[in-house]
Amino acid sequence: MLFSLRNRFLLIFTCLLTIPFIILSIIIPSFFTTEIREQTQELTIEMMDQFSLYVDSITTQAEDLGKQVLVDQTTQEWLRLSRQGAAKEEIDSSMNQLRQNLSSIMINNSNAMSISVLLDDGTGSWGSHSSLHETEWYQDFTQNNQDYVKSHLDPFQQSQEMQKKKINSYILPLIDTNTMISTGVIKVNFPSVLLETALNKIKNGQNEHTYLLNQHGENVLSGKIMTPSSILQQSLKQITASDDQEGHIEASYRDEKYLVFFQKLSVGDWILVSEVTESELFARANHLQQSLLVTSAILFILTIVASYFMSNTITSPLRKLAKAMRLIERGDFSGAKVLLPDSKSQNNEVDYLIDVTNHTIDRLQTLIETEYEANLRRKDAEYKALLLQINPHFLNNTLEIIGSLALQEKNKEVMNVSVYLGKMLRYSLNTKSNIVSLREELNYIISYTNILKLRYEDMIHIHMDADPETEMVPVIKFILQPLVENAVKYSFSEKTFAKISIKTQKVGNQISISVEDKGIGMSDEIISTLQQTDETMAALESKGNSIGLRNVLGRLKLTYGNDFSYWIESKKDQGTKITLLINLKRGDKQDEGINR
Repeated sequence: MLFSLRNRFLLIFTCLLTIPFIILSIIIPSFFTTEIREQTQELTIEMMDQFSLYVDSITTQAEDLGKQVLVDQTTQEWLRLSRQGAAKEEIDSSMNQLRQNLSSIMINNSNAMSISVLLDDGTGSWGSHSSLHETEWYQDFTQNNQDYVKSHLDPFQQSQEMQKKKINSYILPLIDTNTMISTGVIKVNFPSVLLETALNKIKNGQNEHTYLLNQHGENVLSGKIMTPSSILQQSLKQITASDDQEGHIEASYRDEKYLVFFQKLSVGDWILVSEVTESELFARANHLQQSLLVTSAILFILTIVASYFMSNTITSPLRKLAKAMRLIERGDFSGAKVLLPDSKSQNNEVDYLIDVTNHTIDRLQTLIETEYEANLRRKDAEYKALLLQINPHFLNNTLEIIGSLALQEKNKEVMNVSVYLGKMLRYSLNTKSNIVSLREELNYIISYTNILKLRYEDMIHIHMDADPETEMVPVIKFILQPLVENAVKYSFSEKTFAKISIKTQKVGNQISISVEDKGIGMSDEIISTLQQTDETMAALESKGNSIGLRNVLGRLKLTYGNDFSYWIESKKDQGTKITLLINLKRGDKQDEGINR
């Protein structure tokens, strides 16, 4: 059989041992992938922030040096003499003082920075630079408005050693502070290796590449760009269009997915970019997933073999026991005892189960015959006990109303109350059936509310809205009067008026009966207690103010079982609404059973 116990054992053992492992082999790498992605992003951005601070410190120092040289009297004196065409001896003397000043600044600098001062005609602090206007860094400054220029060699520096090293420079105009006319540039140089060393620390994989680029995609530092140009162009286009100062972008190239992290620096238009492929970043997670899947396959085979041998030792006696249980299910206890296998010992669970089943068959027959009758008697006793709780409570309240009216010498009202009470007592004393139509129950409530109106006069307003489709629906007695009574009581407990609304309607296959008041409301604690308590037993044992509500809920639960439900809406000092819902189809069946 496809669904025999043995096959189920095989399936269960396989699922319990193999499927979780397969799921874990998918979930764990996925979890690692997510964690790696998040940690990579956090670490990369953190290292980018550190690099950005480092770049800021260097460039800030370069700017400070440039401004210091600009406002220095020696610089301004040399600039004035050069512009006025002073004698060569005066210009040379001023130049020597400027060089000494620049050398002093460079010696005291901790980042090996050098400074050059150049006029527009190429005359400079460290020599004449006739091709100044043709140099790339000068064109970047004058034509592209680049204050910070990319890495380059500068042959016009103080020493030959400096001339051989790649440098980045901060350029600012050489301005005569008296006339505010620009006649050249001040060039503050700092070694590119400072930035390159710091840049190499931003790395999350062996094949990760990190660059310092400008908005044109040019490398600010030395070195070749290894990332495909299409990736950089695609990324830079999104970066420049975005308002975010840092983040990451995903791009694809030749079936490879790239993660591109970026940070816009405050230095010029420099952008720090770090890229790594997903295959490189998630290599370990992918290897782990492959290993887990191979292990899952091996475990699957071993599980099937072990499950087959284990199931055979258990299923044989259980198959016989299953056949016997089918006869027990049909009530054939004698035939079941014949089919039961012999229990050879009490040393294992299967033999113990067979012996217990044999003993259970003997007891089951006796219990079925006695328990059913006992349940019927107990349910009937509970129902009658619940029903009897209503009448003394109601009668006591009604007699108090009559006594109050009599004290006020309202004879006509006393007569009316007596008439209404007589109708209600005839309704209550009709013990032929506990089932009435909803119309009869509503007429009973009309008599009750008429008594209340005579008692409270203008202080009470009762509105009844009965759906004609619900009038002939059979219900049990006394489900509305306790609710209306409580509504009136709690309306007058803290207020001088009572507004009660009674409504019945048909909602799908259910009848809805609601009683709403504008009284003091119910606390969340009381509502929670009602919902968590067994209404049937609570109604039998109930004491205090909630007896009416508990009584109704208990009787309805006894009669309709799971086909009855209710809900309570209440707000402090705003009122309470109690709605009873009864399944019409199930209710009819219950009613017929009770009548019989």
